[in-house]
Amino acid sequence: MSEMLSQDEIDALLRGTNDNTPTPEVENKEEHLDSMESDALGEIGNISFGNSATALSTLLQQKVEITTPVVSEVRIESLRERYPTPHVALRVGYTEGIKGENVLVLTRGDAAIISDLMLGGTGENVDPESLDEIRLSAVQEAMNQMMGAAATSLSTVFSKKIDISPPLVEVFDATKNQTIIDRLELWETMVLIEFNLKVGTLIDSTIVQIAPIQFGKQLVDELMKATGEVQAASEPVKPQQKAEAPKPQPQAQQQAQQQAQPVPQPDKQKSMPEVAVSQVEFMPLQSPASQEVAPANLGLLYDVPLNVTVELGRTKKSVREVLELSQGSIIELDKLAGEPVDIYVNQQRIARGEVVVIEENFGVRVTEIIQPHERIGIV
Repeated sequence: MSEMLSQDEIDALLRGTNDNTPTPEVENKEEHLDSMESDALGEIGNISFGNSATALSTLLQQKVEITTPVVSEVRIESLRERYPTPHVALRVGYTEGIKGENVLVLTRGDAAIISDLMLGGTGENVDPESLDEIRLSAVQEAMNQMMGAAATSLSTVFSKKIDISPPLVEVFDATKNQTIIDRLELWETMVLIEFNLKVGTLIDSTIVQIAPIQFGKQLVDELMKATGEVQAASEPVKPQQKAEAPKPQPQAQQQAQQQAQPVPQPDKQKSMPEVAVSQVEFMPLQSPASQEVAPANLGLLYDVPLNVTVELGRTKKSVREVLELSQGSIIELDKLAGEPVDIYVNQQRIARGEVVVIEENFGVRVTEIIQPHERIGIV
């Protein structure tokens, strides 16, 4: 009986270790960001959301600034403590180039102001409780344009096409189990990237981007890969490569020289008659009318005033149509947009031109002078 193993010894043999070695090692396998990866994510966010600020500024007709982000890690428990009141969340999925999703978090007040600006309002004195389905759709469209601009920036940085799915928006309460919170619970440890968002004088707040740690590492890997490819492409050619390249060239050069030798000879022969023959000066071909000398007494007419008129276009209307004209009526002319306008002097068309703006006044740049023989019969 003394040679039989106890149950504890059997368990130790099955584990392949002794009793002093701890069994669970799941927590040690959890991924975290190092300082380099955090800095890289901050740089990615700075580039992508810098372009997003421009897109959002165009949509809201307000100056939009998004400052350099701050990157940290957070778990779902800390997230619940961070958002004790309801906020607006938008879930964005990456469908091409990179795979994954992230969540943007806005305060209800900021979302209400953005929706009011999107709907043509001033964004002032907006009630955060006024976020109905229409206003949430306006916020969704603003964030869609914003993240689309961010994806375009990532496409440039990663040298590959990056595409996103339309964002899903909802008001979430971190203290309760809801769709987005349930999704976040699957991520365990998350990357939290905070941006300071300024929209004119209306918003000076924080917008937060939350993503799983694996997605953050994927972005860093893509950045490192793109950076490595750029560095490899920019490296100078090694001397060995330059020495090996000319080896096959002597035969090609000899063939090229043999083929090139007879080529210059006919060119020179052809060029000789071209130099000897002048085809430019044919004075007799000019119209005699164009060589007429102006009368000696033309200077007596220099001070005579003339009426210069620019005609944008013409049309015909009946008496009824003219009588029906009122303030705000639009009259369609017979010229297309961009066509030259006619310039008249004393009701005689003498030139054509294009309309320009000089400070606060209209002007006409002359683009064509009508020849005298073409003016005959033109009124």
